Amino acid sequence: MATAPEDAVRARRRLTNKLIAAHEAARLKPFFAPDVKLIVGDGGLILGADQVVEAFAGQFADPAFVTYLRETETVEPDAAGERAAETGRWTADWKGSPPMRGRYLAVWRKMTGQWVIESELYVTLTA
Repeated sequence: MATAPEDAVRARRRLTNKLIAAHEAARLKPFFAPDVKLIVGDGGLILGADQVVEAFAGQFADPAFVTYLRETETVEPDAAGERAAETGRWTADWKGSPPMRGRYLAVWRKMTGQWVIESELYVTLTA
C-alpha cells in the first residue's frame, strides 16, 4: 500500500530535522530538487541544491550553531498527489543567543517516486 502524500512529506521533514541536528549537510542533498529555490528568513535567495547544501555546511561549521527545527502544521497535497504544500513554524538555535523563530511554507514535489523540496520560504518573526 502506498504512503499517503501527507505522511510521506511529514516523514521526510522529520528526517531533514534529524540530519540538521546531526550537522550532516551532504546527506540533505537528496531532499532537494536540483533547481530548488529557497528564500531564507532575512529575504535572501539561495538557488539550487548544491548551494543550499553549501549554506547548511557553512552554518554547521559555526561552533555556536546548534540546530534548525521545522515543525509541520499542515500538509496539503494536490489532487494528483504529485505536489504538496507544507506549512509550519521554525526555530533556530545558536549557543549564547536567544532562539530565532518564524513561519515557513515548503513546496514538495514527487520526483522519481520520492518527495523532494521544490521551494521554501522562511519568514523570521521577532519574539
